[in-house]
Amino acid sequence: MKEQVQLQVSGISCQHCVKAVEDSVGALSGVEKVDVSLEQGAVDVTYDNSNVDVAQIASAIEDQGYDVAALSE
Repeated sequence: MKEQVQLQVSGISCQHCVKAVEDSVGALSGVEKVDVSLEQGAVDVTYDNSNVDVAQIASAIEDQGYDVAALSE
């Protein structure tokens, strides 16, 4: 089932950061869309929860060196 989540992420400060997050999250099986807001420090993800969960998405972001501060669904 398709779901959407917004993650508050600290440490995103440039377009390189945006691309790193978009590429790492977008590579996860089940992720349909990734939209990173540099200004808001937010990552909106549309995903299929039968293939991937929020913890895996957050882990992919943290693996790039950023801190996931809060979840809002």
